[in-house]
Amino acid sequence: MKILAGVLAALIVLIQYPLWLGKGGWVHAWEAEGKVAAQRARNGQLELRNAALAAEVTDLKQGTDAIEERARYELGMVKQDEVFFQIVEEKK
Repeated sequence: MKILAGVLAALIVLIQYPLWLGKGGWVHAWEAEGKVAAQRARNGQLELRNAALAAEVTDLKQGTDAIEERARYELGMVKQDEVFFQIVEEKK
């Protein structure tokens, strides 16, 4: 009877091994859940960035204010009959 109990206990342990440590076991499932959570967080950041870019594109397509602002700050352009003053501070 002791041999039968030992064999059954060994079989139970052998059945449990793939459940916990096998290819589709709990350890891999927990790791996959962590990866999914990290990817969802990254996707949220990218969605916010995409929304900001889409708003900027819409603004550039519809209004001239954004185009004028970019021309002034990025290209240094000025309007006609406008005087540009540049103040340079001395290095100490």
